[in-house]
Amino acid sequence: MLGDLGADVIKVERPGDGDDTRRWGPPFVRDAHGRDTTESAYYLSTNRNKRSIAIDLSAAQGQRLVRALAERSDVLIENHKVGALARFGLGYAQLRESHPKLVYCSITGFGQDGPYAQRTGYDFLAQGMGGIMSVTGAPDGEPMKVGVGITDVMTGMYAAIAILAALRHRDASGQGQHVDLALLDTQVAWLINAGQYYLTSGEVPPRLGNGHPNIVPYEVFPASDGYFILAVGNDAQFRRLCECAEVAELADDPRFASNASRVRNRDVLVPMLKQVTARRAVAEWVQALERLQVPCGPVNRIDQVFADPQVVHRGMRVTLDYPGSAADTVDLIGSPIRLSDTPVQYRRPPPRLGQHTDEVLREVLGIDDAELRSLRTERVLA
Repeated sequence: MLGDLGADVIKVERPGDGDDTRRWGPPFVRDAHGRDTTESAYYLSTNRNKRSIAIDLSAAQGQRLVRALAERSDVLIENHKVGALARFGLGYAQLRESHPKLVYCSITGFGQDGPYAQRTGYDFLAQGMGGIMSVTGAPDGEPMKVGVGITDVMTGMYAAIAILAALRHRDASGQGQHVDLALLDTQVAWLINAGQYYLTSGEVPPRLGNGHPNIVPYEVFPASDGYFILAVGNDAQFRRLCECAEVAELADDPRFASNASRVRNRDVLVPMLKQVTARRAVAEWVQALERLQVPCGPVNRIDQVFADPQVVHRGMRVTLDYPGSAADTVDLIGSPIRLSDTPVQYRRPPPRLGQHTDEVLREVLGIDDAELRSLRTERVLA
C-alpha cells in the first residue's frame, strides 16, 4: 500500500532463499520455456513497488549496512519474532538513539508483550484464536477460516494507517515512535459487530453460514441455475422483494413485517423464500430486483470477477512489464484507492531476490564497485 502511494520501499531479504512466500506455490510465474520461476502467485500478490536487496543479517557487515539504510529512511517495518532484530543491534531502542525521527513498525503474531509474545504467529492461528472461525461456515459444519489470509491483510491495513499517523506526528513534533501490531489483536478488533454482539448481550453469536445475525433476509439464495445474494436492509426493500417474487402477503405477515420480527423468525421465512427464488434464473432475479432497488448480486467465481464490466472499468487488473516471464509481463490486482490529485502508481513489478542490491547500496549509501565486490567475497551480499 505504501509503495502504491509513492513510497520507495526497500525489501531486505536473506541471501539464498529470501522471503518464504516466494516458494508458496504452485502456481508460479512461468518463463519463456514454460518452466516455473522462483516467484509464486502468493508472493506476487503483495510485493509490487518494492526493491529487493539480499543481505546476510548474521554478518556484522550486513548489520552495518541495514543500520545505515535505516538511518536514511523514514520508516522501518519488520515482522521477526520479538527481540530478533535487537540481537543484531537493529531493535527500535538501538536505532532510535541515532535516528529519533524513525517510525519503527513491528508486526508479530501476538505483540511485543504478554504471555504469548514469544510464540510464532500465522494468519490461520489468529483466525482460530481470534474468534472469526467460530462465526464462519455452515451452522452444522466445522469452524471455517476465511478464504484468504484476512488477518494478515487487515494487520497490514492497520499497520499502514498507524505508520501514516506516526509520520504525521513526526512531521508535527520531530519525533518518531514504535508501532506495535499483532495478528491476534487485529483479529479481535476485526470481529466488529460479532464481537459487539457478545459484549452487549453476553451471548455467544451463532454460526449462521451466509446469514447475517441482525438482518433478514441477508444471505445466499438458490436460483434455477445457480446462486445469488439478497441483502435486504430495511422493511421497504423487503416489501419490494415480496412483490417482485409474487408473495406480497409475506410483507404484511406480522412474523415478517419488521426486520426484528424477521430475525426472530428467520427459520420460517428463509426456507419459504428459498422455495420461491429457486423458480427463476440468477440473471432474471438480479435484473428484476435491481430495477426495484433491492440490493442483490450474483456469486461470481474469480474468473467472472475479473471479467465483470464494473471491475474492468475500475482497472482492478493491472499489467506490468516482467522480463523473463513467458509474456514478459505479469498481471496483478490493482489498488482500490482512488485519489483525485495523487493517484496510486504502479512503478515496479514484484522484484526478483536481490534484484536491486547494487542499485540501492550505490544510490542510498554511496558504496562503490570495489566495496560491493568485497562484500560479495565475504558472502555478506547474495
